[in-house]
Amino acid sequence: MGIDDLEMAVAEYIDWLNRRRLHGEIGLIPPAEHDGDSDRHNPAASTVAASVSSLH
Repeated sequence: MGIDDLEMAVAEYIDWLNRRRLHGEIGLIPPAEHDGDSDRHNPAASTVAASVSSLH
């Protein structure tokens, strides 16, 4: 097994861990799907100035 094989195995594991594994603590959905849902429901402010009124 060379370094290329190791890199591919790690990439496949990370893909499985984040995109295909069903996580019981977050409703049996993959973590990437949960993160996407969270981002859509809690959009970040576009700038720091927009989110901190004391800067105005």
